[in-house]
Amino acid sequence: MRLENGQYSVYGNKLSKWHSWQAKGWQDYLAKKFSFDPNEKFTLSVRDNPYGAGIFGLKDIMRGGEGQPLDKENGVVVSTIRMGFGHYRIAMAGVSCAKAMGFQPYWLDLLAIPGITTDIINYCNTNYSRHSRWSQSSKLFNQYVWEPTTTGEPSLPGLNFILNNFVGFWPWRFLKTNVKDYVMSELFRNLFAAIPSDMPCLTSHMWNCMGAVAGGMTNVVDMMFDNWPMSFQLTEGAKHGVQGPAGYYGFRVMRGFDEKGSPLSPVPADALYFTGHHVDHELVENIEVDCAARLRRMKNNEPRRFLLTMGGAGAQRELFKAIIEHCVPLIEKDKIALFVNLGDHKGNWEWLQAELAQHKDLIHTHFTWEDTRAFTDSIRDGAAHGLHVFLHDNTFHAVYATNYLMRVVDVMITKPSELAFYPVPILFNERVGGHEMWGAIRGAEIGNGTVEARSIPQTLQAMDMLTDYTDLLTLYCDCIVKNKHIGIYDGAYKCVELATGKKFERAMTTSTTNLAASH
Repeated sequence: MRLENGQYSVYGNKLSKWHSWQAKGWQDYLAKKFSFDPNEKFTLSVRDNPYGAGIFGLKDIMRGGEGQPLDKENGVVVSTIRMGFGHYRIAMAGVSCAKAMGFQPYWLDLLAIPGITTDIINYCNTNYSRHSRWSQSSKLFNQYVWEPTTTGEPSLPGLNFILNNFVGFWPWRFLKTNVKDYVMSELFRNLFAAIPSDMPCLTSHMWNCMGAVAGGMTNVVDMMFDNWPMSFQLTEGAKHGVQGPAGYYGFRVMRGFDEKGSPLSPVPADALYFTGHHVDHELVENIEVDCAARLRRMKNNEPRRFLLTMGGAGAQRELFKAIIEHCVPLIEKDKIALFVNLGDHKGNWEWLQAELAQHKDLIHTHFTWEDTRAFTDSIRDGAAHGLHVFLHDNTFHAVYATNYLMRVVDVMITKPSELAFYPVPILFNERVGGHEMWGAIRGAEIGNGTVEARSIPQTLQAMDMLTDYTDLLTLYCDCIVKNKHIGIYDGAYKCVELATGKKFERAMTTSTTNLAASH
C-alpha cells in the first residue's frame, strides 16, 4: 500500500482523499487510545506451546528473552489471532503441514503478546462477537446491517449511506476497508520487525499479514479464508493462498471492491495463488481410511455419528437446542450418536445442562484434552453411543478437538465457516454473516456436503436424510476421496511451499480408488 498526496493506493487503485483521511483518522484514534509508541522495541524468544507441543512439537513466540532463540534456518512462523475459531483453525493447518514437511513451526498469536496488538485486537474482537450474536437474535439487524457489512451487498440506500459514512460499518468488500485495516495493522509493525525479515511467515488473518508486511517481513504468505472475495483480505507486499477458483478470480480482478461498481486494476498474478483448501496433514493423509470406515459403519447399521460444532463467537444457541431436542429420541433408539463440541464456552454448558435436565443419563462429558483424545482414539475402530459433550479451558484444544473428532464421525454439522473446506461429510446449517454463503456453495458443489440449510426445519430434514438413507453419505465419501486425488485439500502444503520454496512430497498410501466396492 502506498500514500501519495494524501491518497492511499492498493495495487495502483487510489482511494479518495476523503476515505484516506478517514482511514488515517482511525489509525490516529487507536494510536492515541492505546498509547502507541513508534519507537518501541520488542525482544522475542520461544518456548514450548503448552497445548500444541505434544501434538505438533509446536513452539510459542513470546515477548521477552527468557526462552530459546528462533531457528531461522528451519523455522516457519505461523501468525494468527482468535477472531472466531476459523483463523485459529487455518493456522493449525499451516502448522500441521509445516511439521509434516520437516520444519519447526512457531506459533505467533497476536493476542498472546502483551501490548498494542492485544489492546487493539481485543477492542475489535469484542465488537465483532457482539455483532455476530446480534445477527442471530435480530433479523432486522442481520438483514439491514450485518449482511450488507459482511458482503458489500446493499440493503437500503439511505441506511447504507449513514452506516458507511457516520456509524463506521464499512463493508468488508470495499477498498476503503482494506486501507482502514492496513493502517490499523501498521501499529503492529514493531512486533514483526523483531523477527528476521526474510523468515518464512504464514498468516491466517489479514491483520497478521498486514502487520508482518508493515514490519518489513519479505516472505509472507497469507492463508486466505472464506470463498467470498473481500478487499480487506489483500495485503500488497505478500503472497496470497486462495482456497477456491471462484475466489481466485474475484481477488484477481478485485471484483466489487469499488463502491460504484467500476472495474479496478487487477492484483498481480505473482501475488495470488490458487492453492486449494487449507487442511491439516493428518486429515488429508487419512481421507481414504476414514471414508472407508464411515461406509463400513453405515453398512453395519451402526449408529450414525454426528458432530455438532459451536463457533468461536458463541452464536446459534436456538439452533443448537432444536438439533439436540431432535436427536434425543434418536439417541435413545441408538440410531445416532451425537458429539457436541462447545469449544471453550463454559456458559453454554450451563445452559445445555438445564436443557437436558431430563436426559442426564444420556450425557458423557469430556472436559480435558487427555479425555477427548482417549475417547476419540477408542472409537476409531470401536463403538460409539449416546450424547457426548466436549468443553475445554483453552482456545487451542477447543478448536483442535473438532479437527481430531472429524476423523471418527460420519457427518459434521456446522455453519459454513472455515470448516466448510474440510474433508468430512458436512451438513451446512445457516450462515452467520453473508460472507460465509460461498463457503457452503463451494462445499456443496465439490461434494463435501449439503447445501446451506437456511432454517431449523431444513436442518432437521437434512439430519433425517443423512440418518435414514445411504445415498448421501456414499456420495460425499466418494467425492471427498476423488477431491484428494486432484489436490483440492492441498492448500496448506502449497502455502508452506510458497513461503519456504520446498516442495511437499506425499508418501505413498494405500489408495481406496475402488471405494464403491466397500459398500
